[in-house]
Formats: sequence, C-alpha cells, structure tokens
Amino acid sequence: AMLDPDSGLSLTIARIVQRLKGSSLYSQLERQARVSLHKPEIKLESLKEDIKDFLKTSGWEKKLQNAVYSELNVFPAPCHPAAPPEHMKEPLAYMRKAQGSWEKRILKSLNSMCTELSIPLAQKRPVSEQKELLSKWNEMGTDEPDLSLFRPVYAPKDFLEVLMNLRNPNYENGEQPSFRNHLGLIQVPLKVKDIPELKEDFSELGLNIGQLGIDDSAQVPPEFFENEHVRVGQKVLAEQDSAAAQQFVRQGCPTALRADLWALILNISNQPEDILYYEQLKSNVIQHDLLVDSLIFKDVKLTASNDDYYFVFEDYLYQVLLCFSRDTSVLEHFTYSSATPPKSYIRGKLGMEEYAVFYPPNVNYNSFILSVAPLCFLYHEPSKLYQIFREMYVRFFFRLHSISSHPSGIVSLCLLFETLLQTHLPRLFYHLREIGAQPLRISFKWMVRAFSGYLATDQLLLLWDRILGYNSLEILAVLAAAVFAFRAVNLMEVTSLAAAE
Repeated sequence: AMLDPDSGLSLTIARIVQRLKGSSLYSQLERQARVSLHKPEIKLESLKEDIKDFLKTSGWEKKLQNAVYSELNVFPAPCHPAAPPEHMKEPLAYMRKAQGSWEKRILKSLNSMCTELSIPLAQKRPVSEQKELLSKWNEMGTDEPDLSLFRPVYAPKDFLEVLMNLRNPNYENGEQPSFRNHLGLIQVPLKVKDIPELKEDFSELGLNIGQLGIDDSAQVPPEFFENEHVRVGQKVLAEQDSAAAQQFVRQGCPTALRADLWALILNISNQPEDILYYEQLKSNVIQHDLLVDSLIFKDVKLTASNDDYYFVFEDYLYQVLLCFSRDTSVLEHFTYSSATPPKSYIRGKLGMEEYAVFYPPNVNYNSFILSVAPLCFLYHEPSKLYQIFREMYVRFFFRLHSISSHPSGIVSLCLLFETLLQTHLPRLFYHLREIGAQPLRISFKWMVRAFSGYLATDQLLLLWDRILGYNSLEILAVLAAAVFAFRAVNLMEVTSLAAAE
C-alpha cells in the first residue's frame, strides 16, 4: 500500500529526476539554458523566470514533459520504502519462484542445444566472416544456412502448461469458495476487472463514441467522423504532447498519422545519439556470433518467409532482432519485470565480466518476430524501427512472456479472458470445457502474440492503437472473449477441440 500521497509523490519525483539526469535530454536542456544567456531578452535580475520562459517558448519544456510522462508510463509507482527491492519486480513470492524456474528451464534447453551441436552460446566471429556479414547486412534473407538441428526453445503450449500449474501455496488447504468456482485452466486468485470496471476504464470504446476502423466505413459519410478525427490528430501532432496523443489514439489512429503519433506516445525522436547506439549494436552483431542468431534465423524463415504480408520485411526483421539480442539497455526493464536476465560468457572467458553477454530473457523469437513485423509497415528507417520495437517491448510485450501478477501480465490476461467468458457465456464455457476444448487453449496463442499473425495488419494496428492509448494489454483478453462471443452460435455445435479451432 502507498504511504501518504505526498511522500509517494516526492519519491516518484526524486526517482524521475534521478533517471533524467543521465539522459541526453538533460545535457541538451543545460546547453540550451547556457545559449539563452546571450539573448537580449534574458535579464540578470529575472534570470530564472526568463530562462524558464525561453525554454517554454522554444519547445524544450514540452520535450521535458513528454520525458516525464514516458517515465511515469513505464515504471511502476514506488513501493513502500521498507519493501524489499524484489517487490518492485513482483510482489508475490510464488510468482517470482515460478518465473525463476521457468527461466532455468529455458536456459537448460539452450545449454543442452549447445552441447548437442557443440557450439558455444557466444563466440567472436572470424574476421572473414565479419566482412561477409557486413557486406550482406541488407540482404540477409538470401542466406540459406542449414538450421535443421536447431529447435525452438519452447512453444506457446509449453508456456501455457506452466501457467496452468501455478498455485498460491496459501490457498492449498483453506477452501475459498469464491475462487473455487472458477472452472478455467488458470487456478491462481488474482483480482481481474469485471464488465462494469472495464466499461469505466475503456469508456472511449463505448458504442456512442466514434471509432476509426468502424465509423469510417461506407455506411457513414466520412466527413462526419473521419475528417474531424484526422483534423484533431494533426493538431495533437503539432502540439507534440505525448499525453494528448495517448488520449487521441484510443479511438484509433488515422493511417497517415500513425507512425508519428506512436513515436510521440513512446517519446522516440531518433536523435543522432540513438542512431549511433543502433550502429554500435550492429557492430556487436558483426563481431560476435551468438547461439540465438541461429534461432532468430530459423524463426524468421519459418514465420516471415511463409507470410504473404511479412516476407518483404525479412531483412528488417533480422536486423532488428539481431540487434535486440545484443541490447543491454533492455536490461533496465528488469527492475520492474519479474524476469531476470541470464548471462553467458564468450568462449574461453568464463567469469570475466567484460566478456559477459546477456541473453534476452525470452528466447521465444517467434513472438518477437510477430511483434516487429507489423511495425515494418510504419517505419522504414532501421534505427527508428528498432527503437520503436524496443520501447514497445519494454512497455508491453515482455509482460506476455513472463510470469507475474501484473494486470497486463499474461497470467492476469488468461484469467480475465476465462472469467469474462465464464460469467457472460456460461453455457458456451461449460460446453467447450465438456468436449475438452477449454477456450484458453485456443485463445492463448492469440494473446501471447498480441494477435499478430491472427489479424490482418490494418486491423492489428487498430488494436495496438488501443494498447498504446490505454497503456495496458487488458484489451487483448477482452478481444479474445469477444471473438468467442461473436462465434458463440457456431461454437455451441462443435464436439471437439479441432472443430472449435
């Protein structure tokens, strides 16, 4: 529980100041303030106020507001000062433990693959290979390495099994009737929202409010909703205000404005130092060969090459994912994620910290690919595409691959989906359960991939507008339940899991 709001607020402020101090924005603001001293309108007697006014009128104050807003969106509210640090990662001990053993299992699977194939997790590439990779950087898709021996580290159904076996040890003996009537596969008592709460939270999705993707259809003359919505969107962009942009996209994003609005919400501006950082990651890919590279290759080949929409982006996908697997800045999100990053050492350098390579916590590249691919429609500049994906990952997507009690975590989404279905379509829920087609077995892979690969891209982007707009993944569970409601009549007729699928 929070202490009195004031001390909570001052903790938050202190933390944000601390985090911004290390950022390039901080040094830019300092530089601007210094430059402003030479301006005639800045008077010594009113120095502080004049500089503040200058930063306001020159647009720097907006940039600072957006940076603060971004911090507030990503990091959780500070815990009670006496709470141990792991509480920030995940307050429930049994969830932390489950996540820990899941990570061990993944690492074991990676290590045994290394042993079988006798290749290290990480090694330096020979110079000749470095040159070759560099020359082929923009057409890696033309390579056909033999990857038959590499296997995916885990499939969604393995992960679902783990989630189904989660139990709160404090509940085992005491029968709690209120929770026991949950007949779904997820058996942990987490608080999820009911319909009235969801209605309140997602009020902009009410039936009386215009939605892009629906109300710009042929039946409604576009000048009523779409033109007005586009006009407001352009105004929001001109204002460069992240909070306003986030509010705006809750009704869907006009296609022409989406790339810029998302970048504004995620506070990504693709500065020279960001481009440089991307180039450094790229040179790390060129110099070091990681086991995960082969897994990425295999997954892209299986996923994108066979997809009518995504195969054209194959090279982008390699670039983004190979760089992502080297990006240690992603480690920052482990302060508020229940996961912990595994370390590996370059061959022959065991235990030497400067040779440690962090592995991305989840080696389910298949899901990564499906979360990068749709972004390729919006961003064509690799370093910007990369930053947008990384920000989407540390804000949202990592929650779909780690075990936690967070309302946007995959466990809560599964429970929310099952609860909605069981409460509102009890007959359908029982029917599917009886024939061995537990609804979650069907919807799990939709949710774990944020519906990527299951919806046409234009529809998927309209869904992701809402994820960004509400800063939450709960909409995924609501949509999954809605799909079942939409198909309820047909589903009542089926007699097997395969038929239900």
